[in-house]
Amino acid sequence: MAPRPVSPPGEPGPRVLVCAYACNPTLGSENAVGWDWVLAIARHHETWVLTDTMNEPAILACLGQAPELATRLHFCYVPHHPWHYDDRRRFWRWAELSPLRPLVHLSYLHWQRAAEANARALLTEVAPQLVHQLTFVGFRFPGRLWRLGLPFVWGPIGGLEDTPVALLGAMGWRGALYFGLRNVINALQRRWLSAPRQAARAAAALLAATSGNAALLRRCYGVDAQVLCEVTAPPLAPAILWRAPDEPLRLAWSGAHIPRKALPLLLRALAGLAPDLDWRLDIYGSGPRGAAWQRQAARLGLAPRCTWHGQVQRAEAISGLRRAHLFIITSLQDLTSTVLLEAMSQGLPVLCPDHCGFPDVVTPAAGMRLPIERPATFVAALRAALRRLAADEPERRRLGAGALARAGEYDLAAKAEALRQVYQGVLATADITGNPDGKPGGADALVTPIR
Repeated sequence: MAPRPVSPPGEPGPRVLVCAYACNPTLGSENAVGWDWVLAIARHHETWVLTDTMNEPAILACLGQAPELATRLHFCYVPHHPWHYDDRRRFWRWAELSPLRPLVHLSYLHWQRAAEANARALLTEVAPQLVHQLTFVGFRFPGRLWRLGLPFVWGPIGGLEDTPVALLGAMGWRGALYFGLRNVINALQRRWLSAPRQAARAAAALLAATSGNAALLRRCYGVDAQVLCEVTAPPLAPAILWRAPDEPLRLAWSGAHIPRKALPLLLRALAGLAPDLDWRLDIYGSGPRGAAWQRQAARLGLAPRCTWHGQVQRAEAISGLRRAHLFIITSLQDLTSTVLLEAMSQGLPVLCPDHCGFPDVVTPAAGMRLPIERPATFVAALRAALRRLAADEPERRRLGAGALARAGEYDLAAKAEALRQVYQGVLATADITGNPDGKPGGADALVTPIR
């Protein structure tokens, strides 16, 4: 089926064709990554986006409220079929964490083939100068735009890193089995999957979501990647929230209720605090481990102080974060996490493990990166950090101000400028090599450094 653009092309200028299966202005996580990145791209470029029709209602509603977006940002909806992956459906959420996960990959590969056909249909009509594979960000999914013969940008790229073996036990037996097998499959796929290797070597620019993934791209595929965080900070709060002397310490945690998010580590830390330390915990998100985690909170005597908000719209979650004093991350396997910058943008100091993509963003001025060689080490360090900040409000406010300032370095304008430099380098290289029609320039073609 031919693609259906939201609006006709705008004024002539550098045109970019983006593939973003996950791209929804009302959702968080990877959908937020897709939406924020296309907004950033459209600040400086005529942007056409291939996305799934399931995102169409939310996108059209957003464009209706901000019609100026449609002058530079156009959407082509690839038809969604019942066998295509949709994380809003219970079956697909279950399949993603079960032995049926290969079905998720197969359904997405089918969608990618349809997206390639739509992209080829757009080549004459839109005449893009470069193409960009955006979401999903996993290295297993390079898309098929690199086959179009145009300068190809791929990223942010994640998923190459394994889960440390010492942390598997903190996920429960199901989580340990799943992520232990994932480590094995990851190693095999990094070595043997041909599509990521071909796409990486065909790319004119590679963007890694974290420094760890950049190192693995070099080690596994022999290509260099620039580190550009996959998460974009939402609009910043005007100021940090002050905590009154008699006010409880308000904590916030947000994420899918799945083993790798490891909320029980926080519950264990809270259970060891002195009874007279007054705190409250707001928990956002939902998932298959939610009921078990609520039972654990009750067993530890924490239930009266915990509020389980469930899955809420992104705007509501950010509004909730604005009322908190501290944000805690307990992920055992992640990239940077959308909620990290959502919390920092509201002036919340962050307590997080010193691994994944968190060290790339959380500086000592914006929060505390806690050791996580073993789960018990992290729990003890988290408990000590909570005690310290509960007793030292000036220090908590200092970290909150640092978090707010740091989040400003990851806002939409900063992301737009970083991507402008990437594309400028790609297009300049195509001109220099006398190849403006877009033969792939290789991963070393990008010379403009990115923060």
